[in-house]
Amino acid sequence: MRTDIFARLDREPEPPKIVAPRMSRHRIALFGGTLAFYLAIVFAVLVTSWLVTLDWKVMLFRPYQQWPELHAFLDYYVVLGQRGPTAVMVACWLGWRSWRQHTLRPLLVLGTSLLLLNVTVGAVKLGLGRLGPHYATQIGSAEMFAGGDIFPSGHTANAVVTWGILAYLATTPRARRYLSAVSATVSLGVGLTTVYIGTHWLSDVVLGWAAGLLILLALPWFEPLIARTESWIFDVRERWRARHRTGRPAPAPEAGPQPVLLPQSIAAEGTTVLAAGAGAPAPHLATGARVRGHSVPTVCPERPAVAPAGTRRPPSHPDHGSRGAATPAHPMTGA
Repeated sequence: MRTDIFARLDREPEPPKIVAPRMSRHRIALFGGTLAFYLAIVFAVLVTSWLVTLDWKVMLFRPYQQWPELHAFLDYYVVLGQRGPTAVMVACWLGWRSWRQHTLRPLLVLGTSLLLLNVTVGAVKLGLGRLGPHYATQIGSAEMFAGGDIFPSGHTANAVVTWGILAYLATTPRARRYLSAVSATVSLGVGLTTVYIGTHWLSDVVLGWAAGLLILLALPWFEPLIARTESWIFDVRERWRARHRTGRPAPAPEAGPQPVLLPQSIAAEGTTVLAAGAGAPAPHLATGARVRGHSVPTVCPERPAVAPAGTRRPPSHPDHGSRGAATPAHPMTGA
């Protein structure tokens, strides 16, 4: 018997009315506070403050040596922050939602967030050029502008954005609360795992959390662009479908027998084929059959036939002609 669980796997008959989040005052305040925190972390690292000292203390503590039994599990857990595997998993889920709800918004939101992540986090990584703990050259140094690319942590920022998208796209408050808790737990664990393994400083992880949160808070500003993009894609699809339907070639007619013109019935343009006598049917021009054993004479209508000299035949009335009746004699013969 069909249950509600399996019924929810079906495609909805009509697209649901989903209200996109707006940039409210509360969200703007959170965005401003997170941005200030982000800049404060960058400034604290640039001036080699107490935050850099904490980075070195945690690195020299070597957590992977203090708790080696966790290393095997955390090597797999950190994959939840890698961009490739997480993007594929979340894209599959959001692709199913897009198909079910007749909308491209989930996939477009994911693509927009990943694009913002690559641009913002990648630019800061390359611009600051901080080296990681395994490549540090001087104890107590911030290791800035040395050709590195680990500040902020890309694993942490990607975990915040990728799993946070699920909470952002939730359609009910209850689902949004649960998914927010799950995404926060996953991103927090991924960030601390990179510190445990020794691939990132603690300040890298803190800045990665802030970078990912900034992207999630800024997404409502891009909702109008996402809506226009979705409408444009659907318009292009409809035009392509209409052109595909109207562009089909018409079926070719079945090949039939072609008419064969007999040599006796071919005349110049504007002439008429006359029968040899009254009541004689005109030869068929489109039968495709050949006439054997007899030929049909053709007479030019503009010039009557000339009778032999010395003979006189009574003129035949045009209304009482018969087969074999002679035509009137030509006046120039004198007959």
